[in-house]
Amino acid sequence: MELFHTYDTDISGVELPEKFNNPFRYRPHALCVLAANEVRAHISKNSAWSMEAAQGKMFGVLVVQDVTGAVGYLAAYSGLLCGSNSHPFFVPAIYDMLAPDGYFKIEESLIVSLNKNIEALETAPEYIRMCSALEQLQQKAETEISSMRTEMQQAKQARDARRVMGNLSAAEKNAMVLDSQHRKAEYKRLVKKYEKEIFACRQAMSQYSDKITAMKNERKTRSAELQKWLFRQFNVLNAHGCSKTILQIFQEQSGVLPPAGTGECAAPKLLQYAYRHHLQPLCMAEFWMGASPMGELRRDGCFYGSCKGKCGPLLGYMLQGLCVDALEVAQPAFTIGDIKIVYEDESIMVVDKPSGMLSVPGLTGGVSVQELLQSDRCSNSYLAAHRLDMSTSGLLVVAKSAVAYKSMQTVFASRKAKKCYMALLDGVPQAAEGTVALPLAPDYMNRPMQMVDTVNGKEAVTEYKILSTMVYKGRKCAVALLRPITGRTHQLRVHCAHAKGLDTPIVGDELYGTCSERLMLHASHLEFNHPITGEPLAFASIIDFERGTLCKQ
Repeated sequence: MELFHTYDTDISGVELPEKFNNPFRYRPHALCVLAANEVRAHISKNSAWSMEAAQGKMFGVLVVQDVTGAVGYLAAYSGLLCGSNSHPFFVPAIYDMLAPDGYFKIEESLIVSLNKNIEALETAPEYIRMCSALEQLQQKAETEISSMRTEMQQAKQARDARRVMGNLSAAEKNAMVLDSQHRKAEYKRLVKKYEKEIFACRQAMSQYSDKITAMKNERKTRSAELQKWLFRQFNVLNAHGCSKTILQIFQEQSGVLPPAGTGECAAPKLLQYAYRHHLQPLCMAEFWMGASPMGELRRDGCFYGSCKGKCGPLLGYMLQGLCVDALEVAQPAFTIGDIKIVYEDESIMVVDKPSGMLSVPGLTGGVSVQELLQSDRCSNSYLAAHRLDMSTSGLLVVAKSAVAYKSMQTVFASRKAKKCYMALLDGVPQAAEGTVALPLAPDYMNRPMQMVDTVNGKEAVTEYKILSTMVYKGRKCAVALLRPITGRTHQLRVHCAHAKGLDTPIVGDELYGTCSERLMLHASHLEFNHPITGEPLAFASIIDFERGTLCKQ
């Protein structure tokens, strides 16, 4: 089987995984890492593939075992590679929609033809002239009607003032009434005049606009029907040997249409090929090659979980019948003793939260600072006044009353609290200090990741300063002080990793960088005024990144 690749290196000493890894959150198995390296080496031998991969592309590997017990791997790419979904070495698409005589290409050509016809009508000189004439007429109408309306209001104010003065004769009163009636009649005549001219202009344009509207409606209908038809052609298998179309899977799970491109990612291609050829899936990984996309954060050589928007329901079905790892990584068994109390009075506490502990109760389980304190103090009044990511360690304020909680939330929401973080960066940024301003928005197809979005994103600003450099696990890294001016989700992580930010992800950032023992991000400095007394308070907690422990103050 030519697409079943045996390893170039000896893997006899590598232990096989006990369960298939959950594709949405994992650390790549050693066999996946070896396979990914071999795929990268193979791509480098093809100049066309290398050039396209350098622009940014997701690839995937699936480690499998054949009926004889031999272990090898399959390789795939997401979408198309050099305009094709069929290349030697890589598994084929689940459905080949690029067949030249197939229904998809024929219907697609009709839609393309509609686009060309619409463009030809919209760019016709006569139509452009008519559009310009209509716009000028509408502007002229608006100006003259507005001007007349203003004159009427001023005339009315003058008449009202004259009436207040009194001593009006019957003839003067009658003259004012006639003036009012005349102005209203003139106004109506002007409005009707322009309504008639605008209607005539639009009627003349209808020979173009009606055709354009009809073609756009036809294009919309054809595109929607073609997309539905396409999703009915994607029949995917699971480990039980059952099959369903992508359309069925999404309608049964969420009642919505699949997003465009569903079924064309590397992961479903790999599983489909393995099932069809009686190969047992052992583990899988997807990795990025080349430049990062404009908004998303992807780094060359890093491994990423499958997208949940397109692949969530799809892989949920395709993995049925496999013994798969749990979605969430097992949480450490924290106790109240793991929380270091830095400060406490009658209203608030400042604690040092360890990495891996939630700030507040989460949807997926795991112990939180808030729950441990409430249980230990036998009171539900203990509430975290702000949040740190589960993976982030450091200073956290806990309110001990409703009044203190509300006041502290106001302090953080109004940006009156000063927060600083220490981070160990996987590399050394070019500039020793500066400001990163990249607006952020949720990446809905890859939750919980965030993306840089200059159109719809919310303002996000971070000040930074490189404090020192150190060698960590054989790599030169930088210790940075980060000060978030705003408080967006994953702000520091994205601003550090993004190419237009520091371009050096935080060590251990499994979402935007590379996995490690923990995320090397620590809330180290906190300043605010006491919520009750107004007294200025300042706290510091310095971490030793080399040991992953707090330094003594």
